Amino acid sequence: MTQPLVQHFFDEPTNTFSYVVRDPGSQACAILDSVLDFDYAAGRTDVRLADEIIRYVQDNELRVEWILETHVHADHLSAAPYLHEKLGGKTAIGANIVQVQDIFGKAFNAGTEFARDGSQFDRLFEEGDTFAIGHLEGRVLHTPGHTPACLTYVIGDAAFVGDTLFMPDYGTARCDFPGGDARVLYQSIQKVLALPPETRIFLCHDYKAPGRDEYQHVTTVAEQRQANVHVHEGVSEEDFVKMRTERDATLDMPRLILPSVQVNMRAGQMPPPEDNGQVYLKVPVNRF
Repeated sequence: MTQPLVQHFFDEPTNTFSYVVRDPGSQACAILDSVLDFDYAAGRTDVRLADEIIRYVQDNELRVEWILETHVHADHLSAAPYLHEKLGGKTAIGANIVQVQDIFGKAFNAGTEFARDGSQFDRLFEEGDTFAIGHLEGRVLHTPGHTPACLTYVIGDAAFVGDTLFMPDYGTARCDFPGGDARVLYQSIQKVLALPPETRIFLCHDYKAPGRDEYQHVTTVAEQRQANVHVHEGVSEEDFVKMRTERDATLDMPRLILPSVQVNMRAGQMPPPEDNGQVYLKVPVNRF
């Protein structure tokens, strides 16, 4: 099995890992789950982390073919438009983005200028779709449950699972966002755990489980099957749904969910300026 070269980038304020995935046989690469720095209190954006990715791509003379999102993130803003402007590449996400756009388009009272058909992205992936990164073939697994549009990208011996799984000592994604479903997440995780045991699993987030002092971003299917505290082998679907539902009821909403979803459902673009030329992000009062 081909082993792509994977470079990770970590944004500690949002506990997010972004990746550049390289074809070892060419200069082709893809960028996954990029982060746009955002100071919520000041309402200001920055491109510090995106510029780190750009320097890496340019220093290694890479060619960006894809800018991929595993899902509509609720904890950070995507830097996809900035990266596309600087490096090129086609943007892509799961085809069920249209469900997310419909749910949150209504929640934020987005106007008719907000298309709810996924057309902000260059490609909408379905289960089983494939794509090329140079000589590498990527394969798409639809892994909903955290959100309706979650994907896992399987590229050679590497699987990029978004928020579906965390490190084995931390567990699994929450399912209480609109469109989430714990039973569906359990079934999606089984698809990931059916991959070869040596498959490397690259995570979108890490929060350092109690007793662990270092951030970690990669595990394996075998490790997840054996040791994931929520969904190791032997955990039934009913037990998982009960655990996940009870746990989710205790969780606070992510700090950046309101700005993140408004931007990420637009493929990383800000809402259009209002008649004074200023861009605004909305805070629906008592809506969530």
